[in-house]
Amino acid sequence: MNRQAWLAQEFEHQRPHLRGVAYRMLGSISEAEDAVQEAWVRLDRRDPGGSDDLRGWLTVVVGRICLDILRSRRSRREDYAGSWLPEPIVSGAPDQSPEHDAVLADSVGLALLVVLETLTPAERLAFVLHDVFAVSFDEIAQVVGKTPAAARQLASRARRRVREGAPSPDADLAVQRRVVDAFLAASRAGDFEALVRVLDPDVVFRSDGGGVGPLARPPIVGANAVANEILTSGRPFAPLGHPAIVNGAPGVVVEVGRRRYIVGFTVRDGRIAEIDLVGDPAKLGGLHDIPGGIA
Repeated sequence: MNRQAWLAQEFEHQRPHLRGVAYRMLGSISEAEDAVQEAWVRLDRRDPGGSDDLRGWLTVVVGRICLDILRSRRSRREDYAGSWLPEPIVSGAPDQSPEHDAVLADSVGLALLVVLETLTPAERLAFVLHDVFAVSFDEIAQVVGKTPAAARQLASRARRRVREGAPSPDADLAVQRRVVDAFLAASRAGDFEALVRVLDPDVVFRSDGGGVGPLARPPIVGANAVANEILTSGRPFAPLGHPAIVNGAPGVVVEVGRRRYIVGFTVRDGRIAEIDLVGDPAKLGGLHDIPGGIA
């Protein structure tokens, strides 16, 4: 096997890992695929030599590509109406084996991706590459154009914001499912009190309609306000919801004619702390299974 064929083979072996890096960086499956493909173009143009750490080299390359995308995207999103939510990863009804559940539970939660979106591009890169994929600060410094000490500070700031903004959800998927099922039952029955009981007092309800339409609105905060919104606007759609796994947690897929909506839930301490409704058609062209290597 010649060198070019070996590189192509090794790249395909690393592709699932690279998709995982890019999805955490971008929160978009389509953009992640583009970033990985660009990494292949760069590898094809410039062989880094050797064979000991091609995975590490490609991880840094994908990080650099994603950093450029994030910087460009940030300037375009200044006038975005409503919440920008990640492109969800959805699998079928949650009746899988325990082993399959364990794999899903390792995927990237929507709550974490929402917090990552609030970081600066450099902070996000430092956190994802170092804290998740163990890239050294020396290498990260070269990507962001700073000293290793400054790169360490970027990761530290990002880590603090992640801990504050995205506490870990309940680990038991069965518990999460029961809470989401209770939420759906209360929504379908129009039971305000039952709905409030399954919501955290400080629950946040975000919606993303692509920056236009009725979903392009600020987040709704508080159990009473969210319950009122659900029963006022969402009750007619509650019977149309089908169970699904959304980014490793119980969620709902709602089909209304030709429109599709994905609802993700974050359950903490036995209550729903965050509800994320994605209705942007650009993000819902297809239901995507978990990409390998997202864990």
